[in-house]
Amino acid sequence: MTHALALPVPSAIGNIDAYIQVANRYPMLSEAEEIRLAERFHNDGDVDAARELVLSHLRLVISIARGYLGYGLPHADLIQEGNIGLMKAVKRFDPTRGVRLVSFAMHWIKAEIHEYILKNWRLVKVATTKAQRKLFFNLRGQKATYEGIDTLSGTQAGEVAARLGVKREEVIEMETRLSGRDLALEGSPDDGDEAFAPIDYLADSRYEPTRVLEDKAQARLHDEGLHEALGALDPRSRRIVEARWLADGDASTLHELAAEFDVSAERIRQIEVKALQKMRGLLTAA
Repeated sequence: MTHALALPVPSAIGNIDAYIQVANRYPMLSEAEEIRLAERFHNDGDVDAARELVLSHLRLVISIARGYLGYGLPHADLIQEGNIGLMKAVKRFDPTRGVRLVSFAMHWIKAEIHEYILKNWRLVKVATTKAQRKLFFNLRGQKATYEGIDTLSGTQAGEVAARLGVKREEVIEMETRLSGRDLALEGSPDDGDEAFAPIDYLADSRYEPTRVLEDKAQARLHDEGLHEALGALDPRSRRIVEARWLADGDASTLHELAAEFDVSAERIRQIEVKALQKMRGLLTAA
């Protein structure tokens, strides 16, 4: 059997077909080999063992990522995010539990791809709850059960809502977002000098003096109220809110915070919801 370490490491830079071809050459591991490598990594810190576990499961990431091509994001980017999830799975994989890595890794791979899609897909920036995410990632498949239709009827939306455990109105709203299209604000050079694009009808009131003063006052009140609301939280809740909502760069995921506090991702979500409710009450009262 050819070991993964004897093969070249595929690069995501360049031709995606070439990457897939190389990744598919890595042999699948037997259960005994998988356990041996996992034990070498966790017991001895053998990075080469972890590397071989990752390389032998690249085809799994490719297969899962292919299922998310309908969201208009590059296949290579989806694979890259999935690979991050795979590496997290290898780090947390416990061979003594009797579960194969392929089954354990699927959750982590999908979680990373979901986070990437939600951060980059313009129509679902508000899809932050568990129910909204479930609806977003399952609505396309549910619509496919009704052959030959572009838009769900009220009855069909109700049936989908019942199957997914959400409200009928939420199905209709999400379908509207998914079917939305971008509108160019600026016209094409071929439109002519006298043509008007949508941007020509938009007034810019940002620098109107009264508006500037009002915005500054509102920002000051918001910052003061936010500081007081954060101060009312316990240290763990405050850390979660700041990492999820107030980070300068990319927001932390539930799984990253779960690893930091050694609890489940669902527990982090519960703490986040409770903290935001408390802050909302304080800000409303103010």
